[in-house]
Formats: sequence, C-alpha cells, structure tokens
Amino acid sequence: MNKVILVGRLARDPELRTTTTGKSVCSFAIAVDRRFKRDGQPTADFFNVTAWGKQGEVISQYLRKGRQIAISGRLQTRNYVAKDGSKRYTTDIVLEEFDFIGSRNDAVPSDQNTQPNNNSVSLDGSDDIDDDFHLLADDDDVPF
Repeated sequence: MNKVILVGRLARDPELRTTTTGKSVCSFAIAVDRRFKRDGQPTADFFNVTAWGKQGEVISQYLRKGRQIAISGRLQTRNYVAKDGSKRYTTDIVLEEFDFIGSRNDAVPSDQNTQPNNNSVSLDGSDDIDDDFHLLADDDDVPF
C-alpha cells in the first residue's frame, strides 16, 4: 500500500503549469510540523507535492504560502540527470485528495483579494461557485 496523509502549511506559493498535451499540473511544497521540538524550537519536514488537473487549478487559485492544507496521496520516486551530469533522485507526493483547513485569511497578504469570482473553479467540479460557497476551517467558523 502506498498512501500518505499529511497536514501542513504551504512553504511557497503554488506554481501552475500546463503540459504540452494541455493538462494542468501544480507544484507546491508543504511544511509539516514535527511532534517534538528540538532545543525548544519547533521543527518541520518539507515535502514536494504535485497536483494534476482540476485539483491543481483549484489549489493554485485559492492557496498561498502559509495556508494550511490536509492532503492524501501516494509517494512517487524519480531520477534525472542534472546539468552538471550527476544523477539526482527525488521523492514527491502525488496528490489524490485535499481539504482546505485553517482560516481563509491565514498567511495571505492584506492587499490580496481572496474572494472567489464567478469564473473560478469549484471544489465539486461545477463551473461556478455560488454565493453560499465558504471555506469552513476553524471550529469557531462552524455555524453549529
């Protein structure tokens, strides 16, 4: 079984690209806090994540550095030859599912508009997000 489940914060803004065949792919890294602190300071592990298709488009549109996310996916290893001729190995997480967590305004600069527009991609795959769409994150935001 190859299954990874992580909760962390984006370590950088997501990068959305399009392959030569027209498929969307989004790359980002998440920082996952370790349970125990080292010398009284929190420590984190950093993981590279790849999200394909509509999932990648949604993540690119709504998430920024510092925002919390819960992900599940699978580990994938690959290798390549670097420009200096050395062989490099990487292990990435290929996203299968995700959930926005934390406050919508977490770690987003105040000058950046975080409200979805009518041309945005919704989480359920429909073309439009209606006026009732809200990202619920903290228990304080839940209406019951």
